Amino acid sequence: MNKLRSIVFYIGYVVLIILMAVLIVPVCCVLPVKKRFDLLNVYNHAIMLWLRVSCGIRIEVHGDRQALPDGACVMLSNHQSEWETLYLQLLKPPMCTVLKKELLNIPVFGWSLRLIRPIPLDRSQPSKALKSLMTEGAERLKNGFSVLLFPEGTRVPPGQRKSFSKSGVMLAQRAGAEIVPIAHNSGECWLSGSWVKKPGTIRIAIGQPIATAGRKANDVHAEVEQWIEGRLAQISDVPRPAQNADGDA
Repeated sequence: MNKLRSIVFYIGYVVLIILMAVLIVPVCCVLPVKKRFDLLNVYNHAIMLWLRVSCGIRIEVHGDRQALPDGACVMLSNHQSEWETLYLQLLKPPMCTVLKKELLNIPVFGWSLRLIRPIPLDRSQPSKALKSLMTEGAERLKNGFSVLLFPEGTRVPPGQRKSFSKSGVMLAQRAGAEIVPIAHNSGECWLSGSWVKKPGTIRIAIGQPIATAGRKANDVHAEVEQWIEGRLAQISDVPRPAQNADGDA
């Protein structure tokens, strides 16, 4: 049954991509950058609705969305699936995402990404990638765009753990921005490495903004990682791995 529902989902998914390419992307090309987000997010809303209808996957939000900062911020989230790359765009537009530069070459999907000024990074050149993040990320924040990063750097399946990069914290401190930590269990329904979707509830926890001004990067980094890991332990159905004294799994 899950396979059949997943097939139905992907049929609708392709139809929505085609509709976006035909109806939304051309209009966005002539709109100011910040105006493009509302239109492109129609697609993200549609995907979330279709996911619920076709696969029986619901979304449960923990935390107060009204507590999000008025100005641009840095959002740091764990990364388990494709789901969060879509849903998190809805939390605080305009928002640009830090992503692999290869994603911009995907037909339609990559074209639409280019319209909202993401920050593409070349992972094969870490030092150059960090410099680009600091420069472009600070510029986006200054111009009123929130920045979304996945500090694990790659998708990490439920029940596994990977140390967080400090780059998001460094960016927030450089730009004088607050950090909003986010935790979710999307990989329990939207399986990474598999096309099959499982019915259930994706729970997302949104934390209170964390100030960065006048603080040590290591302290902020530890607070963010501990908050996300703590919430994952609360909202996940898959047990979290134990940590050793150094904080690693």
